[in-house]
Amino acid sequence: MHLDTDFAGDTDDACALAMLLGWPGAEVVGITTTADPGGERAGYVDSFLRLAGRDDIPVAAGASASLTTGMPMGALPDHDVYWGEELVVPRPSSEDAALQLIARSADQGATIIAIGPYTNLARLEATRPGQLGGTAVVLMGGWVRPPTEGLPAWGPEMDWNVQCDTQAALTVFYASGDLTLVTLPATLNAHLRAAHLEQLVAFGPIGQLLARQALAHGTEHDKGELGRAHAGLPDDLLNFQYDPVACAVALSWPGVVVKAVTLGPVLEEDVLRFQPDDGGKPVDVVIDVDGPGFAETWLAAVERVGHGQ
Repeated sequence: MHLDTDFAGDTDDACALAMLLGWPGAEVVGITTTADPGGERAGYVDSFLRLAGRDDIPVAAGASASLTTGMPMGALPDHDVYWGEELVVPRPSSEDAALQLIARSADQGATIIAIGPYTNLARLEATRPGQLGGTAVVLMGGWVRPPTEGLPAWGPEMDWNVQCDTQAALTVFYASGDLTLVTLPATLNAHLRAAHLEQLVAFGPIGQLLARQALAHGTEHDKGELGRAHAGLPDDLLNFQYDPVACAVALSWPGVVVKAVTLGPVLEEDVLRFQPDDGGKPVDVVIDVDGPGFAETWLAAVERVGHGQ
């Protein structure tokens, strides 16, 4: 597996990396950061890996700005609140380091899991045309149909990874030969809850950090209020497990419903979505997630990391 991530933004990126590190038989051969100002996100990845005792995984900082707008993408949360007092040192890389690392992972046969904006992958396609055509790519994002009843009625404008860089999303959509979209509406069934905090705290430093960040995120963004307002969400919601679900899909976890669909992109008022199109591109689309089953699977993987297994 190769993880391309906007780490240290939404807290589910750390949840995703922890799950990959604790998944039996999974090998993470590289991590690249996107939407990364001056290697700050790469520095946080490095800190997290050291905390997990896994400083053997190569890390490279990637794109900082959107290909579509030329502007930075996303902001970093308050360090003291989310990470504590430990100093995290930025890890800037040369302009092409991330592309070289992704290409090396792809040449090894790795699945590329993109859980942030797809800018690095689009830049890779521009420099190495055809590379993505022979690589399995799993994207967190790609809005196809609305959430089911009882969940927040979020439309494609909430599909952050796609909307941050629609030009990159279109490039990766067309260039990828083996593409899976882990759609935002489906991942709304996977929840990180206050009920999970006690278990996480017992999993050592990694679990304690994840618990700290989950509680901070839930408080900052009023996730409990969101949960109480929707019948399909738990009252103690802290966050959605968007990115960990994408990683589980890449790892062939069976608790998802995947449908083969022929899709075409639709760009309206700068918002990109995908819709069924007989003349479009064949894509695997995740349309449902076993939420309780996922929570159990994710906690077990984090426990393995915490206990050094």
